[in-house]
Amino acid sequence: MSTRGKQKSRQAAVYLRISLDQTGEGLAVQRQRELCLAILGQRGWEPAGEYVDNSISATDATKKRPGYDALIADLDAGRFDAVVCYDLDRLTRQPRQLEDWIDRAERGRLALVTANGEADLTTDAGRLFARIKLAVARSEVERKSRRQRDAAKQRSELGRPPLGVRLTGYTPKGDLISDEAVVVRRMFEEITAGATLKAIARGLESDGIQTRHGKPWNPSSVRTILTNPRYAGRAVYQGRETGDRGAWPPIVTDDEYDVVQAILDNPERRRQQGTERRWLGSGLYLCGVCDQPVSAWSGARYRCRNGAHVNRSRGPVDQYVEAIIEARLGRGDLSGLLTETAIDTAGLLAEIDRQKRLIKRAEADYKAELIEAADLKIIRAEARVALASAETSLAAATAHTPTASVLTAADPVAAFRDGDLAARRATVDLLCTVRLYKGNRYSRTFDPETVKVIPKGGVTP
Repeated sequence: MSTRGKQKSRQAAVYLRISLDQTGEGLAVQRQRELCLAILGQRGWEPAGEYVDNSISATDATKKRPGYDALIADLDAGRFDAVVCYDLDRLTRQPRQLEDWIDRAERGRLALVTANGEADLTTDAGRLFARIKLAVARSEVERKSRRQRDAAKQRSELGRPPLGVRLTGYTPKGDLISDEAVVVRRMFEEITAGATLKAIARGLESDGIQTRHGKPWNPSSVRTILTNPRYAGRAVYQGRETGDRGAWPPIVTDDEYDVVQAILDNPERRRQQGTERRWLGSGLYLCGVCDQPVSAWSGARYRCRNGAHVNRSRGPVDQYVEAIIEARLGRGDLSGLLTETAIDTAGLLAEIDRQKRLIKRAEADYKAELIEAADLKIIRAEARVALASAETSLAAATAHTPTASVLTAADPVAAFRDGDLAARRATVDLLCTVRLYKGNRYSRTFDPETVKVIPKGGVTP
């Protein structure tokens, strides 16, 4: 039997993609699969693999598409010589990517067809249609993006919340969700009281409070909340404040929001990030031999950093120190332990606002060609220096020390006992110096003589 003219069957891959799967059930992908498999049957091609990107857009060339990347890799490895997809825009919306596909088809290495038969790159007519169709689709994407930007800008100018994912604490229409608003308010209050982002996240987790997506809080998600101007009722467009007020109720005041930004922007605070401790005495208690801070080690122990001078069980040591601190707090007479600084915070806030307006006005003057670029550079540099100085002063004036939550409480003992670790450590550090000495080996009885709690200057024992 002659085989002349008989066409060799191709090995064909199937690529399936949708931009957004609302339900997560993949039903649209399943419909694409059925149509593509029908094409394979009609052409007599052998299935050579399936590549899927569910709920991933092809408009953004920088967005990773794992299925698409695997498709390209396997194609270049010669694992198949044909690709079938539902429609051309399922495969790509990038003209440069399309030309790569066309190059492969023109060299005879690839047959690419769509389920609707409109973009058969094995023919010149199909290639022409593909280029025209992709250009039209690209133009429509650009017009749609422009319409969306214009609509977002208009909503911002009208003081309405942006469309899309709602903000924690608010409905999509901008109405308050009371239980979420309480959590947001708590974050602003705790950061102002001196808590770290890690401590805030850990406190929310310990109280069983999760994000609105049902996930645990982390420092990044807490910071995202704290740096969003919309919580102060300020309108935002493309990530920047517009200077207009939003038509939704603020959760914090302008002053409260500005204070938190000054705290978070404080260079000294940023230098201290990552030094948060997990144990009361870690880095705080001193070795009684070399006078260096001890560290927490495995086995629930404190150990000297410079050798084996001390190696003490954490539990009994912490309990002893806590008992002494609580006894001191229970005596009252704590008013002199906090130094109140009389700083004009209202004046600092006004200065911050003035410098920000000065920068905006200079930028507007430059755009209107009223000043030169060199003038803008000088004005902006001077204003930024003054702005940074005012923000640093504001942070120092408004960020309460962690000890404030203990020493100013109605019941300081209870506040110390129930406070977060930062407040407890700060209180110990304020009141005394703790030195650890070697314990009695093999003894199960704690010896208070091996832990010296020495009151600090000005603090009576």
